[in-house]
Amino acid sequence: MDTNPSEHSRNESGAALLAETGAGDNAPPLSVSEISQALKRAVEQRFGHVRVKGEISGFKRAASGHCYMGLKDESAVIDGVIWKGQAARLAFVPEDGIEVIATGKLTTYPGRSKYQIVIERLEIAGEGALMQLLEQRRKALAAEGLFADDRKRRLPFLPRVIGVVTSPTGAVIRDILHRLADRMPSQVVLWPVIVQGEGAAEQVARAVTGFNAIGQGDAVPRPDLLIVARGGGSIEDLWAFNEEIVVRAIADSAIPVISAVGHETDTTLADFAADRRAPTPTAAAEIAVPVRAELLAMLAQASLRASTAIRRHVDRLAERAANVARLLPKRESLFTVQAQRVDELAERLPRVLGTRLELAQAFLARRADRLWPNLVHARIADGRTRLEGLSRLLDQLHPERPLERGYAKVTARDGATLVSATGVRKAKAVTLHFSDGAVDARVEEAGKAPYPKPRRKTNKPGQPGLFD
Repeated sequence: MDTNPSEHSRNESGAALLAETGAGDNAPPLSVSEISQALKRAVEQRFGHVRVKGEISGFKRAASGHCYMGLKDESAVIDGVIWKGQAARLAFVPEDGIEVIATGKLTTYPGRSKYQIVIERLEIAGEGALMQLLEQRRKALAAEGLFADDRKRRLPFLPRVIGVVTSPTGAVIRDILHRLADRMPSQVVLWPVIVQGEGAAEQVARAVTGFNAIGQGDAVPRPDLLIVARGGGSIEDLWAFNEEIVVRAIADSAIPVISAVGHETDTTLADFAADRRAPTPTAAAEIAVPVRAELLAMLAQASLRASTAIRRHVDRLAERAANVARLLPKRESLFTVQAQRVDELAERLPRVLGTRLELAQAFLARRADRLWPNLVHARIADGRTRLEGLSRLLDQLHPERPLERGYAKVTARDGATLVSATGVRKAKAVTLHFSDGAVDARVEEAGKAPYPKPRRKTNKPGQPGLFD
């Protein structure tokens, strides 16, 4: 009977079924986490600082702000990660297909048993790679129509306010102000920005957008024209003006934009998006405004041409009038017939007037026979008689005439004429008017009068009441 347990735990091939620790074994088994941590320490100690050259593949930015990508060459791929704080300080926006040099340290990711490089600095691997990125971006933005000619606006001929986006301390702003003062003094509003390095693209884009957000009634005047400018430099120095955020801000600007970035040989994507490209910042000022002296001379020349044209037009009209006048008949010939007619009428007029006068005298003589003096005197006497009769009648009908025959007129104290006993009773006090004066009287009730009731005499309406 075999009593060795180790022999029972092995199969025919010699493989053990149960884990055993042999005599003198000093390598106890490690957990997965332990070996992962050991690998992590070994990799980080050995590769604490590395620079890796490769092509970006599968770049993506997570919602947290961290960036993930792969760096590859012809035969291998290594994962890379840029933490949020470092990603915000990148000098360019990473894109797939760009060859870069990543500086950082290698580490492992135990969750997936993978190693990766934690990138602290990311640079484009040479000017050729930078130009490749620039060309890729140019084609992508051009495909969206941001550089199309039909998007370009005509610049204002004489802008009242010019907005300038540039550094406040460089020579660029001084050159622009000096050239504007020489050509056409204008109001300039400067939006100070940094023009290269970290955050430059964001500041330039924010300035262009900010100028467009100014209203007509705001404290800062709204520009009629924008100049985005910086001095010359290498492609790296000018790279902020190749960033997509700047290109889109210029393309979306409602205010016309002149791009004046670098010198004559420098070209950026901002130049393609702007409404007009200037080779230098000084040239941008020359494009923005005309020369005042030249403008005044042009106005004077235009005024002179206008005066000359008007004078020539008047001379031509006078010449045409003279030509037409020569074709017209003479004045004397125009009125010959009328003059003869006037003479003829002048001769006939005395005869006609004499005939009319004779007819009138004959008519008057015939009418005069009917005017007998006795008839006129009779009509005058008849009229006088009728007038005397009307005068006597008027004298008899005078309201005061009955008072001379012993009658009296009764009135109330307010002057109203009383024509009835009822009215007298209501009045209480009355005035009696006689031919030689008036007497006030008081009305008292009495018995039946010993004399008959007076008979009222009929009077015309509106006349005083009289009693017999």
